[in-house]
Amino acid sequence: MGDRGGLKVDGAVSSRLADVAEAASRLERRGYDCCWTAEINHDPFLPLVLAAEHTEKIELGTSIAVAFARNPMNVANIGWDLQAYSEGRFMMGLGSQIKPHIENRFGMPWSRPVQRMREFVLALHEIWSCWQTGAKLAFEGDFYTHKLMTPMFTPEPLAHEFPAVFVAAVGEAMTEMCGEVADGLLAHAFTTKRYFQEVTTPALLRGMERSGRKRADFQVSCPLFVVTGNDDAEVAANAAGTRKQIAFYASTPAYRKVLELHGWGDLQTELHRLSHAGEWDHMGSLIDDEILNEFAVVAPVGDVAKRVRERCDGVIDRVLVGFPATIDEATASAVVQEMRSNA
Repeated sequence: MGDRGGLKVDGAVSSRLADVAEAASRLERRGYDCCWTAEINHDPFLPLVLAAEHTEKIELGTSIAVAFARNPMNVANIGWDLQAYSEGRFMMGLGSQIKPHIENRFGMPWSRPVQRMREFVLALHEIWSCWQTGAKLAFEGDFYTHKLMTPMFTPEPLAHEFPAVFVAAVGEAMTEMCGEVADGLLAHAFTTKRYFQEVTTPALLRGMERSGRKRADFQVSCPLFVVTGNDDAEVAANAAGTRKQIAFYASTPAYRKVLELHGWGDLQTELHRLSHAGEWDHMGSLIDDEILNEFAVVAPVGDVAKRVRERCDGVIDRVLVGFPATIDEATASAVVQEMRSNA
């Protein structure tokens, strides 16, 4: 990991517009570095306008916005406006989603997702360069063509750098592509430190070698399950919910490779079967303490910061963490500051 002044600690907010202003302000008060939104049941970009208006320093990003539901030109425009309005605090986080959603929910084309995402990122930078420098727009790829830009449709130059572009990746091919053309990787919570060390990081470095970049010029962001509480009962209750979350992800064939690395491939088969039977509670019971501790930091509040830093050391540059509602604001703020410390 490069020298970035310590681990960055991020938080997430609901994209429901009525909740965003207070939620983003709370993250800033607690000392978080970034406020991320997600494209789930609300638009991921609109909330960040409110977040920018009601905060002063915290970075703002999408984790993720669905790239293939849009095209590079409209994403470039949104990113440009958010970067200008937030005074340089916006980060563009993009993800591919999966074929059934792109074709049947969004009604958009799906093919060769790694190549398409690579081209999407390159097109974004080409469009932004055109707007900033006045150079002729001449992007022609296999999936996207952008070669018309007139003064009427050119926004005012940015007073800041272009937004950093993060791309979500799980598989090695998409991860390698991130290392080649993106500014950062949005990893999945269903990733262990061993998987980062043996699969993710080597793939990133292969991509960086192709583009002549260094690891220090790149950021890896990852959500991390944190199981904690004010007492043993709260920790146990939090652990039960986290076991169910881990079981849900573990039932998905796309994440089987993570389990196989640890010798748990058969667990995925069983969890997949149980998911089709609707046995969600039973699925959680199959996540034993060994598995829980591979995917989550399990610790009393006083030990959380140290354990998070240990988990991230050498593989993660910015970690997205949350706390149970029972943890008061002063305690959460103190833990966040301790995580960010270089000590």
